[in-house]
Amino acid sequence: MTSGGQYPEMLTSLRPPILGLILDMDGVLWAGNEALIDLPAAFRRMRDLGLRVILTTNNATRTPAQFAEKLRSFGVEFEPDRIINSPIAVTGLLEGRFPGGGPVYVFGEEGLRTTLGEHGYYHSEERVVAVVVGLNRKAVFDDFCTAMRLIRGGAPFIGTNPDTTFPQPNGVLIPGGGAFIAFLEAATGVKPTIVGKPFPFLFSLALKRLGTTPEETLAVGDRLDTDIVGARNAGCKTGLVLSGASRREDLEGFSPQPDLIAKDLMVMLTS
Repeated sequence: MTSGGQYPEMLTSLRPPILGLILDMDGVLWAGNEALIDLPAAFRRMRDLGLRVILTTNNATRTPAQFAEKLRSFGVEFEPDRIINSPIAVTGLLEGRFPGGGPVYVFGEEGLRTTLGEHGYYHSEERVVAVVVGLNRKAVFDDFCTAMRLIRGGAPFIGTNPDTTFPQPNGVLIPGGGAFIAFLEAATGVKPTIVGKPFPFLFSLALKRLGTTPEETLAVGDRLDTDIVGARNAGCKTGLVLSGASRREDLEGFSPQPDLIAKDLMVMLTS
């Protein structure tokens, strides 16, 4: 139980037993370049419990290989093919609609551009098959104007994720990809197709790679509106950690409640 005695927080308390974990990263493992817990100890604990683990994130700023390198900087070795982010979901959507690659206006950072490029979709401002929008910390006003022009001209509008905030160290939040998407939706009057959590693609792909059923899989995140809602929609057990965006007071009126609620992931693994 938590210190308030209200919610279960221990993974091993769930039935049927949990065999697989779908872990968010930002706000769960780290904030910015600061680890939120002892990551080597946490991954050893997961290994000792015999858990299969997939890392998922709405964060479109890095590739899976770059996320694996970031984990390595914290002392954790983890295979890139066990990391799924929203650009991978975007490429799946584009391949279904526009197979073979093509020009795309990429309003985003290196991770998004690189992932799209690996699948044949290159950045352009003319005759694009789609406008793909995510977090872009180097965006200037002209970038918004170009994206707006292309969307209003009929290019499909695809958003990486709806997260309006992005956690930084010491509890600081900055605008997330969802804030940029909302700006362009307001400016164009066009509703985007969003591929990240809480929509199902990331969870479906994670379950397939884990080889577990939703009932024996715990999805852990720091956001009620994306991580928890998305996991619940996929049929998974849900665990909320209070180390990122959502706070305990946000649980008031939220239904159904997460299956587990803990201060951080380490507490959830070892309580």
